[in-house]
Amino acid sequence: MPELPEVETMCRGIAAIVGRRIARVREPKCDFRPISIEPSIRTINNHVAGETIERITRLGKRVCIHTHDWALILQPKMTGLVSLTDPPDDEHIRLEIEFEGAPDLRLLFWDRRGLGTVQAMPSSQIDARLIEGKLGPDALQIECEEFCQRIRKTRRPIKVALLDQKLIAGVGNLYASEILHRAAVSPLKLANKISLQRLDLIFECLREVLQTAIEHEGSTLSDGTYRNALNAPGDYQNEHLVYDREGEICQSCRVGRIARIVQAQRSTFYCPKCQR
Repeated sequence: MPELPEVETMCRGIAAIVGRRIARVREPKCDFRPISIEPSIRTINNHVAGETIERITRLGKRVCIHTHDWALILQPKMTGLVSLTDPPDDEHIRLEIEFEGAPDLRLLFWDRRGLGTVQAMPSSQIDARLIEGKLGPDALQIECEEFCQRIRKTRRPIKVALLDQKLIAGVGNLYASEILHRAAVSPLKLANKISLQRLDLIFECLREVLQTAIEHEGSTLSDGTYRNALNAPGDYQNEHLVYDREGEICQSCRVGRIARIVQAQRSTFYCPKCQR
């Protein structure tokens, strides 16, 4: 499941397309659930074909490919991949970008479940359409003071608060469990009841977990879906202390067993002994 570290890795992995001129954007034939593409492929080509890619950025959990005036916004969601190499199969390729003078280079957006989205828009509209009132500060850019202020405004459990993209953009389910375990905070603790000292620690753990996961190029779980842009697995899954370890002895305290609960329809993993 692509989260901030995986999407950041995707952005870095496709850096070879910066400076390339787009020949065309196409939607390959796919017999499965279609993804959302707005506007139409024809309209997208009218605006970006022949244009040069100037930069690639990440917006929360989205990959943003910028020409001079327009941007293609790819949102992988649950099972999407953005890649320069062969994806897990050819049947679920949802979008392909071809480049002038480089017949062997193509950017692929692959999505097994069809939950991802593609949006093209003028760069000047990104703030109004995707950020304002919809996306909080990026988890890797927000300062500690603002992080604490935002988190303390909500009475929801801290794990649920961390997943709210309007509060903080980019923290996903897997990493939220890992962050709270390292900070020794119960995922059930109400966010507004957590001391500033403990929130400072959560912030430090958030930065550490996300940065380390990026260095490890994300987490490839047992389904093997996530691959980086060069079709190699990430290896941060080897650093997981609680995620997907239900019933195992906690590696931190060596006493408790990892428990699984459901919060906001997502699985939460934690050690009841460490995270009281």
